Amino acid sequence: MDLVSPQNNPLNYSIPMVGSNTIETIANNNIISTATPTYSTTTPPPSTTPSRYENQKRRDWNTFCQYLRNHRPPLSLSMCSGVHVLEFLRYLDQFGKTKVHNQTCPFFGLPNPPAPCPCPLRQAWGSLDALIGRLRAAYEEHGGRPEGNPLGSRAVRIYLWEVRNFQAKARGVSYKKKRKRPKQKVAAQQPAPAPAIIADATVAKSTV
Repeated sequence: MDLVSPQNNPLNYSIPMVGSNTIETIANNNIISTATPTYSTTTPPPSTTPSRYENQKRRDWNTFCQYLRNHRPPLSLSMCSGVHVLEFLRYLDQFGKTKVHNQTCPFFGLPNPPAPCPCPLRQAWGSLDALIGRLRAAYEEHGGRPEGNPLGSRAVRIYLWEVRNFQAKARGVSYKKKRKRPKQKVAAQQPAPAPAIIADATVAKSTV
């Protein structure tokens, strides 16, 4: 049998010479690849889910801007005044769910009328006050100047004050803030008396 010499062997590939620098690089790469992986200790960013207040503020702002666009003639934020805000609040009364009795109604001033009446439904004062607060904040967040905010005008404040007083009289409900009662100090705990069984056993032992 003829043996194939290394020169004539087609499967004999030439191996390139590797320098010392290349060996060190390969060794370092092997060490890095086989080392225990490191993990970042940085905490993940907090959740950016908007709160219920932010969601409600965005919806209220979109509704207000839609009202201005549908206004005849259409209004921009720079053209909006306190008068237009009052028109918007009166427009919302048609979607109210609070019964506000007229002065001529026999149930005027009663919080719980015994029978239905034709008095209209209105927006409650608390809902309007909270709405104006959210819209005032949204106006400034969208680049409006606080001193030129129509939602905080004197006319709007007077309107809210009148609605509050009238609804308080019409429904007999007071909107005065309740004072918080001071917290009572907890009395110092006294040690519990010894059980009667132990006392009886002591007496019996002494008599013996």
